[in-house]
Amino acid sequence: MKESKNKESQEKSTSSKIDFGYLKRFNLSMGLLHLIQGVLMLFFALTIDRISAFKTPIWSYFLRFDTEQMRLVTSPEKLGEVPFAIFVSFFLFMSALAHFIITMPRANSVYNRDLKKGINKFRWHEYSISSSLMIILIAMLFGVYDIGALIVIFILNASMNWFGLLMEEINQYTEKTRWSPFVFGCFAGIGPWIVIFMHALGNADPAEVPWFVYAILGTYFVFFNLFPINMVLQYKKVGKWKDYLYGERVYIVLSLVAKSVLAWLVFFGVMQPA
Repeated sequence: MKESKNKESQEKSTSSKIDFGYLKRFNLSMGLLHLIQGVLMLFFALTIDRISAFKTPIWSYFLRFDTEQMRLVTSPEKLGEVPFAIFVSFFLFMSALAHFIITMPRANSVYNRDLKKGINKFRWHEYSISSSLMIILIAMLFGVYDIGALIVIFILNASMNWFGLLMEEINQYTEKTRWSPFVFGCFAGIGPWIVIFMHALGNADPAEVPWFVYAILGTYFVFFNLFPINMVLQYKKVGKWKDYLYGERVYIVLSLVAKSVLAWLVFFGVMQPA
């Protein structure tokens, strides 16, 4: 069963206009685009005062015993501030590095071998870091400053991506698609958005939130949901998605667009006059 499924996937890959050579060149070009944007964002973050001054605080909350009230009270402590644009450049650099690693000879052979099975381990491990960093930055834009909440958001989002990897690994051995990892991944992935929307809708005066913050929330939420749609189309074998390599290219494009949108919405938003 496994051999026939892999053979079928390999035949599709060979006959497809999107072959392994094309994907290698495509990954290299996408890596360069991420790298150029990362360098520009870092340059702006270090040279433009308005960009470098845009920071979000990080707080921790501990219980302490108040001797005056004779009871436990919450004691906030500011741990520091996040230089936002610099952290935006980080996930652009992470993505560039992942694309470049894929084009290296040994890694590329592993990449191609896995694609024949309908798997891309590199994608899911890279997403588990870069997209998790992206979503905690979005959370901070809406006032999620608690270090504990940010850690949980990061872990939930990373887990969602690892469920995506599990979905691909399990279904290379099955004749009928098993959707349980997909469902569990969606459940984990919705957690951070619940926290973000609670902060967004619970703001005392939503009009005080800068326009670019809502633009980031809306556009990234749309792109966020396009990734699982792409996976569903792959496993349902709808149209061009019958070829796994077509879905792989869609993942690469979605990753570039989503990260670029977030990066430049932050840049142009911060540069708006107060």
